[in-house]
Amino acid sequence: MSSLGSPDNRGGHSHAEAHSAVALASRRIAAVSIFVTICLLALKLTVGIISDSIAVLSDAVDSATDLVGGAAALISLRIAAQPADEDHPYGHGKVEAVSASVAATVVGLGGGLITFQAVRRLIEGSPEIDVGIGLVAMAIAAVANLLMAVLMRREARRSESMALSAESTHLQTNVVQACAIILGLTLVGITGENLFDPIAALLLAAYMGWTAIGLVRTALEDIMDQSLPAAELTAIEEVLTAHKGEVLGYHRLRTRRSGATRHIDMHLIFEAERTVADVHDASDRIEADIQARLPGAEVVIHPEPDEGQERTSLR
Repeated sequence: MSSLGSPDNRGGHSHAEAHSAVALASRRIAAVSIFVTICLLALKLTVGIISDSIAVLSDAVDSATDLVGGAAALISLRIAAQPADEDHPYGHGKVEAVSASVAATVVGLGGGLITFQAVRRLIEGSPEIDVGIGLVAMAIAAVANLLMAVLMRREARRSESMALSAESTHLQTNVVQACAIILGLTLVGITGENLFDPIAALLLAAYMGWTAIGLVRTALEDIMDQSLPAAELTAIEEVLTAHKGEVLGYHRLRTRRSGATRHIDMHLIFEAERTVADVHDASDRIEADIQARLPGAEVVIHPEPDEGQERTSLR
């Protein structure tokens, strides 16, 4: 919106309805993910106990972390979908960074537990393992996680949700983990060496640790109000350049992200003799063009008369 007068509400209802529909779809896929995770947790826990495989049991622990992370994502999506209010004028999108932090913490703790149990097996020795049932369970888990990861990644891109993106990344790690466990169990079956079972579990734990670090980094970028990516800043500059016939230049361009919402504010410099109404209309056009390039962006434009101040020139 322009800082002159009230924001233009044309199309506001349709934008809100579209945002609500996307938020609903995001919550639905998060709920489906939780259901699938519960089923896989029950499967891997049962098979892990029956087969006595520490790798399969470790993956059951990871499914428990998935359940916590998925629940956190679902809750955060519900909160983030709430409109801005007097106490939260910039909306509730930051809660998604909290969700990503919760996911990172749970993944890290799960990796630590798996490391402890795998090292204990390496020291004390491993019992006989029922390889066949373990392979079947992990194959089912790999396929289910792959399907959910693809669906969730697609929805994360559409809704630009950090919570869904974090959970999608987590599900992708589950596919890699399942493949590592399948490899470990296959080696146990071929060689008869149970040593490969805790080694597969340790590889899984290391991958979980790496994933946790990535999730923390993503969450911190949002919490610390990091500027929008270079490609998005370029898109803003291209819009301004397209309006160089109306605007002399700009300065104090500031951007950040809160959940799926981008916040952009800037000072635009106009010729001093232009009327307030003219400048307001030009600002609205620029705002609309930026939102067309970056859907969901909240744009605040502060118009200034040309008084020779420093600026990034557009002419």
